[in-house]
Amino acid sequence: MAGNVVTNLRVLKKTRRPPWVGDIFVMQLPDGDFLYGRVISTTAVIVPMTGCILIYIYAARSADKNLVPELYRSQLLIPPMMTNKLPWSKGYFELIASGPLNPMDRLPQHCFARTWMSPPQYFDDKGNQLNGPISPVGEYGLQSYRTIDDHISKALGIALAPED
Repeated sequence: MAGNVVTNLRVLKKTRRPPWVGDIFVMQLPDGDFLYGRVISTTAVIVPMTGCILIYIYAARSADKNLVPELYRSQLLIPPMMTNKLPWSKGYFELIASGPLNPMDRLPQHCFARTWMSPPQYFDDKGNQLNGPISPVGEYGLQSYRTIDDHISKALGIALAPED
């Protein structure tokens, strides 16, 4: 099985078009429930990478992916993360709706920690260094669909998918 990536998230529908700001997407958990996410930016920066996709993943769950609950920035399951297009093109994130973001949809400040530094360093979603942590603090780095799966699994108390 070498080369196959095992995740707790189920493969849904692959999306060819790139994610757009305001897109709402779903992920399906092992129990069949759906989690919701939203694209907040497609111009995030992790120096030297540009054009990263900033996403929120919410705590709200549903058995029907089309019954989209209210998605409040105060109800994130995990801190914001930056990723690439692969979760959509591989089918782990399925686009279900799109609409404009209003100021209340976004956190007032994004903060990501580079924790392997001593002391830790903190950055915003444009790659600018911050003076200290601003909650919620995400990881400063590009998250793959596999590491996103691990973050979700840990937050929900689901056993991590085995390493391949």
